[in-house]
Amino acid sequence: MSNPLHNIDLYCLTSEEHSLGRSNLEVVRAMLDAGIKLIQYREKDKPGRVKLEECSAIRKLTREAGALFLVNDDVAVAQAVDADGVHVGQDDLPVPVVRRLIGPDKIIGLSTHSPDQARAAATAGADYIGVGPIFATKTKKDVCAPVGLEYLEWVTANLSIPFVVIGGIKEHNIGEVIHRGASCVAMITEIVAKPDIAGQIRALRNAMNNTIKE
Repeated sequence: MSNPLHNIDLYCLTSEEHSLGRSNLEVVRAMLDAGIKLIQYREKDKPGRVKLEECSAIRKLTREAGALFLVNDDVAVAQAVDADGVHVGQDDLPVPVVRRLIGPDKIIGLSTHSPDQARAAATAGADYIGVGPIFATKTKKDVCAPVGLEYLEWVTANLSIPFVVIGGIKEHNIGEVIHRGASCVAMITEIVAKPDIAGQIRALRNAMNNTIKE
C-alpha cells in the first residue's frame, strides 16, 4: 500500500466529552470544512449502536469531502460502515488478525511507544504507526508515560514506515515535532476543545509551515 498519510498534515480525532457541548458530527463537519483530510473516530465508552450510527454519518461526510475515515479499535463498526481502515493499540487485536478481518486494501494503524514496538508493527504489516505520547497528555485515560522526542528522532532515523505523532502536542510545541522529522500530527483537544475549530486549524498549519521554512 502507498503511504496512507501522504499529504495529511493534521490527523484529527473525535472526543465528544471535550467538544464544548457540540456533537461529533458538528465537530467533524467543522474539521472537514477547514480542509482536514483524515478523521479518526475515537469514542471508547459509547454503546455499539451509538458508535455505529455516528460512524455511518461520519463515513458519509468524509466520503463527500474526499477525506479518509478510520475507526479506533472497533473492527466490526469499521467494516459495517466501510471505513477506510482501523487504528488499534498494543492491547487490541494483533495487526495480522485485523488484516484478515478487514482485507488487504484497508488501512491499519498501530500505536507504538518504543523502538521494539515500532519494528514489530512494521514486520506485522501495519500501514502506519502512531508515535507517542510525545508529551504528557490528560486526554487519554489509558495512556502510558510520555516517550519524549527521543523516540520520534529514532523513528525518523531508523524506519521508513509512515507515522503520525501524538500526545500533548499543542500550537506552542508543534514546531518541536516538525523540526525533528514529523509531517503528520494527531490532535484531540487542541482542536475539538476550541470554540473556533477552523481558526485553530489555520493557526496550527501556520505554526507547522513556519517551522518548515526556518
